[in-house]
Amino acid sequence: MNSELLRGRLDFLREAERLKDVLRSAHTSSGRQESTAEHSWRLCLMALLFEDQLGELDLLQVLKLCIVHDLGEAIHGDIPAVQQAAHPDKSQQERQDLEHLARTLDAPARQRLLALWDQYESAGSAEAQAVKALDKLETLLQHTQGQNPADFDYRFNLGYGRRYTGAHPLFQALREQIDADTQRRIDAAG
Repeated sequence: MNSELLRGRLDFLREAERLKDVLRSAHTSSGRQESTAEHSWRLCLMALLFEDQLGELDLLQVLKLCIVHDLGEAIHGDIPAVQQAAHPDKSQQERQDLEHLARTLDAPARQRLLALWDQYESAGSAEAQAVKALDKLETLLQHTQGQNPADFDYRFNLGYGRRYTGAHPLFQALREQIDADTQRRIDAAG
């Protein structure tokens, strides 16, 4: 075993742990702000649960994409979807942050990680497109079950991510049910 390789990968894992402390705009059902790591975990769980509905997609590739899709947020945090229009360099910043995060990795591991993130960001494969859709759906699902602040903008959710969630019958069906839950939250807030 190469001790330098192991040390570099452990250093990466130590720094990636910061993702556990990156808070998102979503709240859990108990009212606590959700972390990006928690979002990524449930995104992986969604992919696993719907594997049988995803056709010929490579589940391992899907899970890899789920795991790395928000990893760059460990450095500068999450930008809520409602604020992303004000941050046109969000993607570039996340890529730079991921490069920084991966600096201790050996070149092959770093290249694999960055290639996965690039594939996700560009929606450059059927697997990446599916993860983009599931990512939006997981976020919307959390918003419908979270104990959110009184001024939470549920109406934004009705249009959020449609570019991805309309691309497959599974995502359309999930979206329909989640949108109905969103509408109930809107109606209840009255």
